[in-house]
This record gives sequence, C-alpha cells and structure tokens, in this order.
Amino acid sequence: MTSPTAWSSGKLRFFRRPFHEYRLTDRVAMSQMPLFVTTLLTAFLMWAFFPATMNNPFFLTFLVSQLVLMALCYLVPWDRLPYTSFLAIPLLDFVSIAFGREGGQESLTGISLLAVFPVIWWCASGYYPRLALWLSFLAPLAIIWVPLLLKGSFTAQDFARSLLLPVMMLGIGVSVSVLTLSMMRQQRELEEKDAQLQANLLTSQRQESLLNTVLDTVHLGVLAVDADGHDILMNRKQRANHELARPKDIEDPNESQLLVFGPDRKTLVPVQERPVRRAVLGETFTDYLVWLGAEKEQRAFVTTARAMKDADGKFAGSVIAFSDVTDLVNALTAKDDFVSSVSHEFRTPLTSILGYVEILLGDEPEESQRQMLEIIRRNSERLLTLVSDLLASRNGQLIVTPHAVDVAELVRASVSSATPKAVASGVVLAAETPERLEAHVDGARISQVLDNLVSNAIKYSPDGGNVVVSLAQENGHLACRVTDTGMGMSPEDASEVFAKFFRTSSVRRTAIPGVGLGLPISKAIVEAHGGTIEVDSALGQGTTFTFRVPV
Repeated sequence: MTSPTAWSSGKLRFFRRPFHEYRLTDRVAMSQMPLFVTTLLTAFLMWAFFPATMNNPFFLTFLVSQLVLMALCYLVPWDRLPYTSFLAIPLLDFVSIAFGREGGQESLTGISLLAVFPVIWWCASGYYPRLALWLSFLAPLAIIWVPLLLKGSFTAQDFARSLLLPVMMLGIGVSVSVLTLSMMRQQRELEEKDAQLQANLLTSQRQESLLNTVLDTVHLGVLAVDADGHDILMNRKQRANHELARPKDIEDPNESQLLVFGPDRKTLVPVQERPVRRAVLGETFTDYLVWLGAEKEQRAFVTTARAMKDADGKFAGSVIAFSDVTDLVNALTAKDDFVSSVSHEFRTPLTSILGYVEILLGDEPEESQRQMLEIIRRNSERLLTLVSDLLASRNGQLIVTPHAVDVAELVRASVSSATPKAVASGVVLAAETPERLEAHVDGARISQVLDNLVSNAIKYSPDGGNVVVSLAQENGHLACRVTDTGMGMSPEDASEVFAKFFRTSSVRRTAIPGVGLGLPISKAIVEAHGGTIEVDSALGQGTTFTFRVPV
C-alpha cells in the first residue's frame, strides 16, 4: 500500500511536469478544469443562498452543459481528430455561460465574467490569433445582447452599458495573445538552441569516443592531470604502466609509493623529480628516462610532458606521455658492452706490437726498415688512441692536457699530411691561417680533431672539389672551419652526424669506408676543452664543420 508521503510527492511530480508533456486529452481537460471548478462553486453559492435559482431551467441548463463539456474533454478521442478540434469546447462554453447568466443574474451578478475562461483558452492556444481576438469581443457581447434582442424590450442605454464586459474581455484577450506569442517565440528559440546543444553534445560524444579509441590504440601511455594533480584521463596502456609501478602490497598507492627508479634501476627517484610530479608543477620536458617496476619486471620509459593553459593563459594541467624503450635501452647497453669488450681486446695486442716496434727501433735498423717501422708505430699509436677514445667516450670520460700550442702550425701540419691523399682524390686542399695563433689546448687532441675533419672532407668529395681549412680568433675563442664542396648531407642526416656509428644514407649507398666514430670522438675532444662543434650542410653542395674552443 502506498504511503501518504509517497502519494503526495508523486502528485507533486505530476503537476510539476511541463504542460506540453501531458497527453492531448489531459491538456484539454486541464484547460476546461478552471471553468468547471468555478461553475461548481457558483452552484454551491446558489444552493446555499438562492435555492430558488436552482429550479431555473436556464441555470440548470448551464450546470448540465458544464458537466457534459467536462465529460467530453475526457471521452472524445482528440488525438484522432484534427488537432485544433478541441477549440470547440471553449466555443460551447460561451453558449453555456449565456444560459447561466440568463438563469442566475438576478440572484448572483457577474456570472457573465466566467467568459474570461474560454477567452483565455482561445487566446492562449496560439491558434487563429485574429479569430481569437474577435471572439474575445463578440462572444461576450453576444452573451449580453442576444437575450436582449430575444426579449424585444431594450433601450440604447442597455446596449451601451453592456459594452464594458466585451471591451474588458478584448483587453484580456489581447494581453494573453501577446504573452502567448512572446512565449511561443521564446519556446521556438529554446527548442532551436536545445537542438543545437543536442547536436553539439552528439558531436562531442563522437569526438570523445574517437579520442578514447585512438588513445587506447597507440602504444604509448597517456596521462592527463589537472592543475591539482588529479587524473582526468588515462588510456589503457597507461593503466598497465601504473599497475607495473604499483607495489604488490599496496592497493591504491600515491605518487610517492610508486616504484619509479632512476637510470641505474636501483635508486628511487625523489617525488619532486618524478615525471607526473614535475608535470603537475608546470614543467615541460622531453625524453626523461625512468624505470618502472621492480626486479625482472622493470621496464624503461621515456617520458614527455606538455602543460595545458586555460583561456586566460593560466596553468590548467598537463599531459604526460610514457614510451616504453626497454628494448632500445637494452640494445644500446649491449652495444656499449660489445664496444668496450672489443676495445679491451684490441688494447693488449696493440700494446704488444708497439713494444716490439720500440725494441726493433732501438737496434738501429737500416733506413728503409726504420721507415717501415715508423709507419707501423705511427698507425699502431693512432689505432691505440682510437681504442682508448672509444673506451673513454663509452664511459663518459675523455682526458685532455692543455698547454700553450700554436694552433696555426697544427692546422698547417694537418693540411700538409693530408695533401697526398687530397691529390690522389682530385681535391684541392688549402689552409687559411694567421702566421701564429697560440691557445691553451691539448695539441695532440686538437690535431686529432683536425685530422678527422680534413680526412672526412676529402673522403666525402669523391668527385674532386675544394677543401679549405680556415683558422681565426673570435671573441676569445679560436674558430676553425673545414669547408668542402663535396656530397653534403640532408638536414635529417646533419642532425644525427655526431652520433656514434651513424653514417648518412648517401654514404651508405656509395660504400665509402668508415665506422662512424671520427665525428663523435672529435665532438668529445672539443667539448672536453669547453668548446662547441657544429655542422652546416646542404645535400649535393658541400659541408662546413666549425669548432670553437676558448683561447
């Protein structure tokens, strides 16, 4: 059994529904209801204070007609008839009120004011607005004039006195019509806006679905956080990454409890330095390496973060991307281990060769033999230096011993030693240096850089051309440029040219020998001096390498 409270709340919810959401039958009945209730109250007043009027046939006709009209509101299938058929009810109301006025006006004045109900109904319907206004005036006028004309006893004053009610009803009709038309315009505008909002919502839902599908498809973990650090978006891959970093004994860890390690895979990254925390603080970064998880399940991730701004340019959150680079990191580690192992294996026999060469040179061999031994020693030393540099660059260490050196002489010596190779290749090699330019550098190391750059310039000018080595002092630095007119490089290749073992695509196609170590080692030497080295190249037009070190 339904409780009174539940019944009351249900009833309230019923009457709170918008009028247009009711069935047409209910709307017709609700429109007639005010007049019907007022009629019942009128009948009660008559019965209580003027019982004789209840026997008046005209008044009885009024009461019965109102009962019949109320019943018709529910019995007639309005939804099967032409839509505006229900307007016949307020028309019949005018006739009913005319009977009521005629039968009860001597007992209770003002019954004719009941015409305001059908007037409001007609004008508020919004249909046939001009006809509704005419009815607002003519129907009340007919309620008064028709009985006068039928009786035949009337004066001009009777007709004049009766104009107030029709004029008043016309005024009410005009007011209701204006309000109704205004509300209908507003409703149409609201419906158009609602339709636009629905269309925008549908488009937004489709875009959201597309975005979620794309994010769940890509092999990247994507996390979006708001300005307070709360997660607002996390794709499928990132949920798996989060699960990887979660300690097994903590169901819902916070940022400080996640297993996030540094490059050594053992040291936990401080909370303030973790990718998500840095992003929440508004930092923007690229390729920040961390390890997630523990022991054998550890995976390496490169993280990138970009800040989001609101319309006012204020920080609104960040998007962080996690890219799994475990296989790449392991491959690079294996490559470095291999290079280190091979370099160590080369060092022992090279040292032995140099030792025996020194013994042979100490025995004062013939001149021809001495020259061959010197060549063996020079190349063995160069190879040993290359092996040592490989080991040093692999460990991030390259030792230089600066002292006062005439760099101009180093340039001229490098050009002189490379001239035979240049002539054989059809390359015109020249040096543009001042008479003397002293700098506090490691002479042997700078010579190694010069030899590498000059050798490359000749090597990568297979069709001949010009190679110029220039030296100058600029703003407290010595600047050395090696310019060739050879094959050149694309911008993509130029950006990778200082990477170990990198060789450009054009070089690989021409099968020019090399292992891709000269430039990385040259860069390490220049940077060990506190300097910089850069490249400017155009494919098919030549290349210029420029290195600068403090004087």
